[in-house]
This record gives sequence, C-alpha cells and structure tokens, in this order.
Amino acid sequence: MRRRLAAALIVPALMLTAACGGGDDSDKKADSPTPTASATPTQPAAPKPVSSAAPMPTVAGELGRKPTITIPKGEPSGKFVVNTLTAGTGPVVKKNDQVVTKFTGKIWKSGKEIGGSYDKGGAAQVIPAGSPTIIPAFSDAVLGQKVGSRVLVVAPPAAAFGAQGKQELGITATDTLVFVLDIGQIMPIQVTGTQSAIPSDLPKVDAEKAEAAKITVPKNDPPKTLVDKVLIEGTGDVIKSGQTVYMQYSGAAWKPNEGKDTAKLFDDSWKTGAPFSTVIGQGQVIEGWDKGLVGKKVGSRVLLVIPPEQAYKAEAKGADLPANSTLVFVVDILGAV
Repeated sequence: MRRRLAAALIVPALMLTAACGGGDDSDKKADSPTPTASATPTQPAAPKPVSSAAPMPTVAGELGRKPTITIPKGEPSGKFVVNTLTAGTGPVVKKNDQVVTKFTGKIWKSGKEIGGSYDKGGAAQVIPAGSPTIIPAFSDAVLGQKVGSRVLVVAPPAAAFGAQGKQELGITATDTLVFVLDIGQIMPIQVTGTQSAIPSDLPKVDAEKAEAAKITVPKNDPPKTLVDKVLIEGTGDVIKSGQTVYMQYSGAAWKPNEGKDTAKLFDDSWKTGAPFSTVIGQGQVIEGWDKGLVGKKVGSRVLLVIPPEQAYKAEAKGADLPANSTLVFVVDILGAV
C-alpha cells in the first residue's frame, strides 16, 4: 500500500505519496469501480505537531491566491510544525472529513518548488483528515482546522516521505518540506434532496440514510442500452473527462435480484469508510461509468443501469455477479477536481 495524495499538477502525474512497498497500480483499469487495499503502512509514526519552532518560514500573499514562501537561513528544527496563518470561520475539520484543499510546496534545503494547486495545470486536492494513507504533512495538518484557514506546514521526513524520499521530485531521505494549505470546504458524505420519479420498469432507490442504498429491481427484463437517470440534480460544476471524481455508490446485478424486495449488493463504497475516487472518462472504470457520469453535475445522484457490453461482458465476478450481467448502480457525486 502507499500513502497517497494524487495531484494533477505542473509536474505530470505527480503523486505525493510515502511509499510503503509494492508497485503503483494507479494506471490499471479496476476490475470493479472500487479498488481495495488491505496492507498497513509501515512508515514510523510522524512526530506530534507543534505550532512553532525556530527557524520559521514566512508566507506572503492573499488567501485564495498562490502564496510566496520564504525559507530562512539555517537548518530546520526537525519538528513537525502546523501553524495557522489565517483562521477560517467555517466548521472544524474532524477525523475522516474529506477536505478540499489547495496547496503550495517547497523543499527547505534547495528552495525548489514542488508544484501546487495554484500552478498551471494544478488542482485542488481532497484530503481525508487524519487518514494513515495520506502523508501526515497533509492529513494531520488539516485535522482540527477551520474551513477557510491558511496553514503553514513544516514537515520533516517522518511527516512526509520518510527514508525513501521522492526521487522524481528531487526530494531526498533527509529533506524537510514546507507547505501552505488553503482549506476550502468539507465534502459532504452523501447527496441530499428530493428524488425525481423513477419509471416502473427501472429499479427503485432508497438512499435517504448515510449508508448503502436500498435497490429494488423490477420483475421485467433490463433495458438493452445504458440508462443514466439523474434522480437528484446537483448545483455544482459539470464533470469533465479526465477529472478525479469523488462519490458514494451502491451496486447490484439485475437478474439475480429481479422481483426481490431488496437487491443483494455486490459492491458499495460505504463499507470502506470513505468515498471512492477515480479518474473518469479515461477507461479507469467500466465503460458504463465513464459514459454515464461525464457531463453530470457535482451534487447529483444518478441511477445507472449498465448493459453487459459496457460492464464485464461474459466475465463472471463471483456468485452475486454472474456473466453477462446488467448492472444497477446508485451514485452520489460528491466532488470533482
């Protein structure tokens, strides 16, 4: 497993990860919409953050624009510093909140910039607060902050990439990193609103609770073409091919559940404790997802009914997902970057 912060930045395919062994499978097409990982990171725990430790970098610039970071002369303290430069007025970030954040970063020793959200081609990042799968310089730094805050982070190797460094970024095993994080918003855990009516020949959906949706498949043959019905239309940006999309979803096969009160799900994102994320429109997931979700708005709930040729075709995926299955998904689109 890898500690990961996937960033579409000025450095192509930049991955702010602290490797814990194993290869990176991020460019492989997933067998199901949600790849899972079970390994535990082996990097030593990061030191407890402090609010200040001399010498301290200085930061200039308006909140919401790229900051200018000035690194002082001398060696860093070796402490993990999380210093709130500007306190926001929004809600406090709690553990496991999905936090939309923009960042700028530098290497202390060389002063080299390592890319960021405000650079050309950069994007905001979604950080799961307090997660062991993300470098502490991000996951620990946003925890307890208020939305709207600007935070200065000084991260020794133990709070960043550890003893392996990050060679492709010019980061060695002994490099201290400096980041400025602008905390934008907390991503909701599900879509809310009143669902539109669903035709009687399509599955019924109950997704009121913050848990896997209840899906009821009607007792009739499935549609032969892709259905991408918007049940709740969001007010956010339209999703574009190539974006990383964050969502909650529940999935069932049509035929094994036809006419039953409640479909047995073969997969759902709720069991992982965090929204599923993927690059959409680029073949990283099944074709029905790529075609059905590109063009929808953030904040939407979408019912997808996907014919076999846009799913797994003649390949079986276990007892709950036989060969040539039509798939039914309920997808809450929470965010896109």
